[in-house]
Amino acid sequence: MDVLVSGKSSFKIEVPYRLIETGPKAKKPLFVYLHGFNQNSEYFQNRFLSFIKKHPGYHLFIQGPYPAQTTKKKDRDWGYAWYLYDGGQGSFVKNLEYSAQFVQEVIDNIISLIEINRICIIGYSMGGYLAGYFGLSRWKHTNELIVIGARIKTEVFESRMENLGSQHILALHGADDDQVSPDAQMESIQTLVDEGVDAEYIEVPGGHKISDTYFVKMSEWLQKQGYQISAQK
Repeated sequence: MDVLVSGKSSFKIEVPYRLIETGPKAKKPLFVYLHGFNQNSEYFQNRFLSFIKKHPGYHLFIQGPYPAQTTKKKDRDWGYAWYLYDGGQGSFVKNLEYSAQFVQEVIDNIISLIEINRICIIGYSMGGYLAGYFGLSRWKHTNELIVIGARIKTEVFESRMENLGSQHILALHGADDDQVSPDAQMESIQTLVDEGVDAEYIEVPGGHKISDTYFVKMSEWLQKQGYQISAQK
């Protein structure tokens, strides 16, 4: 048997997203949320509900393009992923860039319809890796970056750190996180600080799971950056 042709092709799929508005009609921040592995945008929206109500703005929940749950569940219960990882750093970065392009396209479509004054990218776990990559690679389009339970891959941007001076970065991490090392993220943040970036690392009790403590720390930090906080509960 002879192989006559071997190659690669590509295809596109439709991926859902949802934009929610809170607060009075005005020019205001756009928050972009990137969920963790095997989660979906609906789950993430429900988890962040109290945070959304507290922060006037536009809240954009995007779903990962890769299905991660293959059991016979209803579609809305399926989990999704942001990239495919085969262990190679080259393919990892390539996948991050591909997903970052997709997220940028969604954001570009959204901001053509609304009036915003700044953009905050929020990512958890797998979504945190993508958020970190997005923020550092698209610093012109990211004012604030919040990475939860992930590591910002600063080594990918060693020769491009001088562009990040105007960005504000918060890393939140569980002290007992056994999936992503707190020390590794702390080291990445220190690398950014050494390069003159306004970056802060905050460790909270717990493991690799979002708790209400994260929302408190996020709100406190965003208020320092000039974000408005609503009295709504």
